[in-house]
This record gives sequence, C-alpha cells and structure tokens, in this order.
Amino acid sequence: MCVEQCLQAGAVCLGKTCADELAFGLTGENAFYGTPLNPAAPDRVPGGSSSGSAVAVAAGEVDFALGTDTAGSIRLPASNCGIWGMRPSHGGVSVAGVNPLAPGFDTVGAFARNGETLQRVMSLLLNVDPLSTVSGRLWLLQEGFDAAEPAVRKAFGPVLKRLAGSFPSREISLRSIDGEAGVSGMDNWRQVFQPIQWAEIWSTLGTWIESARPALGERTRRNFELAKGLDRRLLPAALARRERYRAALARVLGPEDVICFPTVHAPAPLKGSLGLDRTQGDYFPRVLARMAIAGICRLPQISLPAVEVEGAPVGLSLLAAEGNDAFLMAFAQGVAAVLDD
Repeated sequence: MCVEQCLQAGAVCLGKTCADELAFGLTGENAFYGTPLNPAAPDRVPGGSSSGSAVAVAAGEVDFALGTDTAGSIRLPASNCGIWGMRPSHGGVSVAGVNPLAPGFDTVGAFARNGETLQRVMSLLLNVDPLSTVSGRLWLLQEGFDAAEPAVRKAFGPVLKRLAGSFPSREISLRSIDGEAGVSGMDNWRQVFQPIQWAEIWSTLGTWIESARPALGERTRRNFELAKGLDRRLLPAALARRERYRAALARVLGPEDVICFPTVHAPAPLKGSLGLDRTQGDYFPRVLARMAIAGICRLPQISLPAVEVEGAPVGLSLLAAEGNDAFLMAFAQGVAAVLDD
C-alpha cells in the first residue's frame, strides 16, 4: 500500500534492500545476504532491521526509502547512519501488504537525508497536510541523557545549550510522569514493552516457524527461541502497566510538547562485536529501553542527525503526542535549523 502511494505520487522505485531476517533484529547483520555497509561508519553495524533502506539513503543512492519499525527498526539505523528517520503514530500509516511481526507495534515509516524530504514522504503516507513553522516546548528527558555513555552526554552538551536558547525548554523525569515508571529509569519501559512484543511475535509467526522450520541465521533463530520461551505469566502485569504508562504520559504531553533525548546510548557497535543472544550484555536492553516509550504509547518519533561520537553519528530523538505527526515533522525541521546554524 505505501509503495503504491509513493508511486502514484510520482516516486520512482529503484529496488528493494536487505534487512534483518523477518524484520526481527536490531543490528542489520543478515546471515544470508551480508551486512549493508554503513556509509557514516564503515567499521560499524548500520542497525536494523531496516538496514538496507537506511544505507541506501545515507549513501545517496536514493532520496528516501521506506522501512518498518516495531522496536526501533527505523530510529536505530537512522541514528547509526547519520540520517533522518521517522516512526509514525501507531496506526497512522497503512500496513496493508506488510508481513506482520508484532501487530500492536508494527509501523511503516521512512528515511531521508533531510527533514523536507522526510516531511513530504510521511505527509503523503499519513494523509496529512504538511505544516510550516510551528512553536513548541522541548522536554529534555533526564533519564535519556543520564543513561547515555559519558562521551554521548559530553557531545550533546553544546546541543542542549543551543536548543535551550532557541526553544522554551525544561527538564522532565520519568518519575514525574509516573512514579513507578521511573523506578529503574528507562529500563522499566523495556520491561513492559519486551514481553508484550515477544508474545505478539510468537502469536503471529510461531506456528509458521514450527511447521515450516525455515533456515534462519543463528541470531534470528535465537530471537524466536526467546519469544517462544517467554514466561506468559508476565503478560497480565505488563499489559496493565502499559495502559497505566500510556495514560500517564497522555495526561502530561500536550499538543505543543516534544520530548527529546539521544536516540541511542552509544554509537553503533563495531561489526561482529555483538553476541547472538540479545539478553546477554547490555547493548540490546539499553537500546530497547529508548525505543519502548514510543512503542508503548503509540507515539510518533523522529531521529535526526545531531552529533558525532568516536567518529560515528548519534541522532537526537524527538517524540510528540499520539496523532501529532504533522506537528512533530515541522518542529523537527526547526530543531535541525538551530543545530545547523
């Protein structure tokens, strides 16, 4: 459906790109087709699952590319490759024709090298009129900055000063949104997001995985083992907490409010440096914690180029209220203008 919308609007399709198998991955490393080369940091992974789309845009091969985002699969590679990427409000863009992974979180979004192109494409897919200049307030998410690596926090210092001098802004904590939601920082949100997502994934693809027994790369195979082995007793509490967190954030996030924090806690990992089990080590949990807020609350989120750390890009994430996609796209361009000035 989204491809057809773009073609009818005059876009020219140049081809399909590589991704993590079945869109169930965050590194962009495909065991069968290889790893797309990250133009911004060739020795590092591009991020996934929409790795090929991000790389095609970052390399200048295309003006924009479509991708899917269930748990960060647009936002993460956008940050890793130094480009723009948007996950829309859940349900805002048609997923017709897309093989589902976790329907309660699946979205279709886009990558571009600039905000104007991203706005044009996403406005088409969302069926909204593009907005021009808008005014808004920045909420600097305390946990989002505090939980980043020291080098990332240092790199964002000048960015925050410039933004604070250009927009009404204040610091906000997850604890001020919901006391329980901030007990363990952003990881509390991952602990809610992950079991629900895994349960949906196995419900969607588990029967096919067990009957067809497809050949899968080791990391993807392990991902499905984790989804299958989920302790379903965790679900009632996770579902209840999801509704609580969603309602709490909706009460405090107004139509002109934008939450911001670094898209990732650290620059992209070096190729081959990550294990096959996403529950081992802290990279995957720390990434997913940052992606969980938009997933749980169905929010639109944009990652735009912001800083370099260790020679690799790290993006700035902007989140707005559910359904406030047009405002977010326009506001993000204002933020980019400040950073580029």
